[in-house]
Amino acid sequence: MAKVLGIVNVTPDSFWEGSRMTDRKALVERVGSMISCGAHAVDIGGFSTRPGFEAVPETEELERLDRGLDAIRTDFPDFPVSVDTFRPAVARHCIERWNVQIVNDVSGGSAGMFELLREKDVKYVLTCSMPVENDVIQEMESFFSSRLEELSDMRDRVILDPGFGFGKTLDDNYRVLASLGRLKRFGCEVLAGMSRKSMAYRLLGTTAEDSLNATTVLDTVALAAGADWIRVHDVKEAVQAVRIMEKLNENRI
Repeated sequence: MAKVLGIVNVTPDSFWEGSRMTDRKALVERVGSMISCGAHAVDIGGFSTRPGFEAVPETEELERLDRGLDAIRTDFPDFPVSVDTFRPAVARHCIERWNVQIVNDVSGGSAGMFELLREKDVKYVLTCSMPVENDVIQEMESFFSSRLEELSDMRDRVILDPGFGFGKTLDDNYRVLASLGRLKRFGCEVLAGMSRKSMAYRLLGTTAEDSLNATTVLDTVALAAGADWIRVHDVKEAVQAVRIMEKLNENRI
């Protein structure tokens, strides 16, 4: 069964206003709602990577994450949590202090991050986020092949994220989605994160606020292609898509 990763942003500038949680009570209510709707884990981020983002110091990212993770661990001490960060020191802190089980790294990896992951028994989301130069599929597969050679000793803990929206045009994003199943040949879990992104609303001439239905359609396509995780703002709808696809797969002849 595919898993649903709920997005929790403790930033004031994430691209969709509805995902911003800077108030402790609202954050706890949001996470509680995600859990009750069937989320398998939540992904908390303290550094927005929206287009045109402004970098924040490591100390500020840590302060945001500490506030958010303290709230989550107080009310949901054993629920699986992923931290969305590209900084090895931040990842280490969240693993050691808050028992974070997944590191979601949108940078594509670094020597420092790989060294940490060899030390800590956590899952790692490896994102293909570099700008596309010619052929998005060829470059993505080459990227994953190269990185997985570096991570051969922990390959079973790596989750591949094709990086929808990172360095890709609208057509690039849809080419990646159409070819998502090709990533299964690497023998790793695959994550699709398209929730309310521009590939949903730009195509249809809408907005992030009006793209829930488009997101669910995109997630369903990804599930049909074999995605093992979908990363979403709207957990209830994603879980429904997973259950429908699961039932469909049970009844294939």
